[in-house]
Amino acid sequence: MSLPPVALVPVRAGSKGLPGKNLAPLAGRPLWRHAVDQGLAAGARVVVSTDIAAILAGPETPGVTLLRRPAALAGDDTPMDPVIAHALETAIPGGALVILLQATSPLRLPEDIARAVATWRRGGFDLVLSAAPADPGVLKWGRAEGDRFLPLADPAFCFANRQALPAVWRPNGAVYVFSAGWFRAAGRLSAARSIGMVGMPAERSLDIDSAADLARAEAELSRRGPTG
Repeated sequence: MSLPPVALVPVRAGSKGLPGKNLAPLAGRPLWRHAVDQGLAAGARVVVSTDIAAILAGPETPGVTLLRRPAALAGDDTPMDPVIAHALETAIPGGALVILLQATSPLRLPEDIARAVATWRRGGFDLVLSAAPADPGVLKWGRAEGDRFLPLADPAFCFANRQALPAVWRPNGAVYVFSAGWFRAAGRLSAARSIGMVGMPAERSLDIDSAADLARAEAELSRRGPTG
């Protein structure tokens, strides 16, 4: 692709778990700014989709476009797909590679973004996402349908020794990579038929949802030092 990738950073005003979360200070910068700076460091142009007046009225930053998000797309129950669609319609070229960076994942590194982009560029995937190691014990779980137990995965896992279970990864929400053209045709992330993955360690996979999470992120960034 000749166009530079575009990092889309969705930043909404409302937050039930931690009011004002995206503007909360973290290591000397507001939470949302970490995603912007990571996108820029990864070589992407950044589009910030937001309904927050303080961000929209802020100073211009080279390489960053502030996109006013309609109120209808800023509710507590608004899914991500229409937010992406709005950004594609108004601020992202049709041939661009899109990197979705959620502001609530401030501990990812530019290298994590670069690895996800490289995995997508190698071909074969509609979507590439980041994931963290998870407890393989979930492979023993199932759903209930009346009094019937329906295993979530291979029924043999329900009876396997825990140490014999394969490794399990959970999407951590930090990085998603896909083409603008694919999303325009598909309309939703869940339409991906082939999904690639890049692993991230647990210490970089924290999702901010509470004051305690913010404190943990502050401690981790302090541990990393000024170059982290």
